[in-house]
Order: sequence, then structure tokens, then C-alpha cells
Amino acid sequence: MNSITQDIKFRQSVIKYSYRNGVTAASLQYKVNRRTIYRWRERYDGTLKSLVNKSRRPHRSPKAHTEAEIKMIKNYKNKNKDTGLVVLWVKLKRAGYTRSVTSLYRMMIKLGIYKKTPSKKKVYEPKTYQQMTYPGQRVQVDVKYVPMKCLTKELKEKGERYYQYTAIDEYTRLRVIWFAKEHSTYESSEFAKIIVKKFPFKIEEIQTDNGFEFTNRLSYKTSIRDRKTKFEKTLEELGIKHKLIKPYTPRHNGKVERSHRKDQERFYYNKVFCSFEDLVNRAKYWIKEYNNFPMRPLGWLSPKEKYLEYIQG
Repeated sequence: MNSITQDIKFRQSVIKYSYRNGVTAASLQYKVNRRTIYRWRERYDGTLKSLVNKSRRPHRSPKAHTEAEIKMIKNYKNKNKDTGLVVLWVKLKRAGYTRSVTSLYRMMIKLGIYKKTPSKKKVYEPKTYQQMTYPGQRVQVDVKYVPMKCLTKELKEKGERYYQYTAIDEYTRLRVIWFAKEHSTYESSEFAKIIVKKFPFKIEEIQTDNGFEFTNRLSYKTSIRDRKTKFEKTLEELGIKHKLIKPYTPRHNGKVERSHRKDQERFYYNKVFCSFEDLVNRAKYWIKEYNNFPMRPLGWLSPKEKYLEYIQG
């Protein structure tokens, strides 16, 4: 039985109002078509149940399987229990069956005489994420395009393009950002040196995606896939391990990705920069605000407070 809903009570109110004030007045008052109100009134017998929508399912389907076809399917299936769907369909076609193999499949599922083949697709089981236990244990690094809408018309006409390099410590969420006019392995290596100077702790490992500014791992040229980039060589010189995430899985670099989303929402939103220097200067205030802003994952401590908590012990 259909449940009595607010919609049905609304219909009853419209009908009662139409009895008192007329159908036209009810139509204007409740914004309901006059024909609809007349139809509701014809169905209404004083009970709410009479206003429940009736099923719109057709009483019969002209294209449905006939009793003879259903009997034929059952007979052939009983005689060919181990026969596959396609082979069974071919045999039925030879006996006069005119439906498609898809129709046969649906009918056999409906009759309960055919079981769906279980999917062989391996279900993805995410690995338990490794939580960092001290500052510098792992730092995520990524590059973000500075939105073109944030540049003046003059800068766009000159073909200027700016890039934001970002490093975020997984334990404290402390961030370092740096801007460049290109993203390349050279710029990435320069940023690695800046990270070491800016962070107040030693960095053990840096994690990046597989972009060519970091690695040659996904190069279409097999001859250079094993060739180390300037960024990778710089990390070796600095004594820092380099970890690459699984290709095409940016969620593995989730902390730096989420921080870029915050940049978009709170820094780049509604701003226009008139020069590269203007961008750099205004970003200094933003990164200061970010590193002093309380965060839920840190127990509502700011990144700086999280770091001080750790060193104080």
C-alpha cells in the first residue's frame, strides 16, 4: 500500500479550498492547473488513500515473450543444461525463436534459469596509509599552474605563465611555496635546495608524482627512462630519498593536492597580479597565514604549533 505523504495532504488541501472558493481561486492560490484539480476532485472520496498516485506500469507489453516462447526456452534449457547462452540462442533460432540474444538473456535471468557470470575484475583494496611520526619523515612536492585569470591583460598578451612549487610536510603540514616562470627539472632542483633551507628540520624523503619536471620514469623514449633528472641528482647530493607515487593516482599525493585547493579558494580567488614580483610578495602573507591556521587533522593546532609541540616534547 502506498504511504501517505505530504504531497497527498497538499492535494487534499487544494481540493477542500476549491470546494470553498472555487477551482479557479484554488488554481491561483496553490499554482496548480485547473484540469489537475478537477482530476483530483473526481478521484477524491473523502480519504487520503484515494489521492495516492496509481501505478503507471502498463497492463500488458506487446513485445513481451509469449507463453509459447517461454515454454520453448525452458524446454531447450532443460535438454541443454550445460550449454552456454550463445549456443543455446543459436539452437533456439533454428527452432524458430526470433528474439535477440540480449532478450533471451534477460528472460532467462527473470525465469531464474541462468546465473550471471561473476565479475573477474579485481576489487581495488587501498593499502593502509602510513602515518608519519616526526617532522621531515616525508615531504610531498607538487607544481600548480597560477590561474591565467589572475594575470593582467598585459601579462597575458606577453605570454607570461607562472608556476607555484609547493612542499608540505606530512607530519606537521608546514608548507613552503616558491614561484617560477617555468616548470622544469632545473626549477625543481632549485626548489629542492630552497626546501632544505626553509624547513626548520631535516628532510629524509621527498614524494612527487611522475611529471617530467621530477623524473624520466614515464618517458616514451626507453633510452632515457633510467636516466636521472637534475632534480633526482640534486636530491642525491642533499642526501634525500625520492619516492614516486603510482602513475595516475594523484590521491597518493593528497596532502599537497588539498593544499592547492585551499590556495585556489582562499588565495587566488578574486585576485589579479600585475607582475611576477607582485605575485611573490602577496604570496608571502598567504603562506604565513596558512602555516598559522588551525587544522582539524592536527587536533585544531596550526602547522607551526604542531611543530613546536613536537620539539617541546
